[in-house]
Amino acid sequence: MVHIIGANNSVFNQFIAEIRDENIQKDSMRFRRNMERMGEVMAYEISKTLTYATTEVVTPLGIANVPLATEQPVVATILRAGLPLHHGVLNYFDKAENAFISAYRKHHKDGSFEVKVEYLACPDINNKILILCDPMLASGNSMVLTYKAMMQRGKPRHTHIVSVIASLEGIDYAKKHLPENVTLWCGAVDDELTAQSYIVPGLGDAGDLSYGTKI
Repeated sequence: MVHIIGANNSVFNQFIAEIRDENIQKDSMRFRRNMERMGEVMAYEISKTLTYATTEVVTPLGIANVPLATEQPVVATILRAGLPLHHGVLNYFDKAENAFISAYRKHHKDGSFEVKVEYLACPDINNKILILCDPMLASGNSMVLTYKAMMQRGKPRHTHIVSVIASLEGIDYAKKHLPENVTLWCGAVDDELTAQSYIVPGLGDAGDLSYGTKI
């Protein structure tokens, strides 16, 4: 299942507009904060899919019956670009366990590249709800490789993939190579993907815009 948050009119689209705007992008703190706010919105939407049980809460004047989630998810991110988005999700699932994984493009002299997954710090995710954050779903290859790497730590009951900008090609690739118990949450979907796997119009390099240009 694919949910496109920006398809419905809401303040969420203001955040999308600002992270795309080349002038506003010059303020890296605002870029990170907008990523974080979008993570919060997506966490709220994902929270509606969880299982709840009524719990008695004692107030100074009596007892209130409140439906509360029966478990916390594991929140994972692909370093480094996914950190602000991850932080936003964690703001709402503040008792969640966390996982971190590195995935990067290793470029070759002929202009091609391959995705390398090297670092993984992850709790047991067996039979848990997993939320995997990466701001850009371009070709989908990095996401699929990351998902497969995380399966070394267990088989989650359900996985929610959170991306701010996705390409149509990336969504199609994810649908073909990920199991049915995976849900995609996207802020916006762009039609074009270049030969170098950059989304157009996209927004540029989310990691560089958050933390500075790498060499």
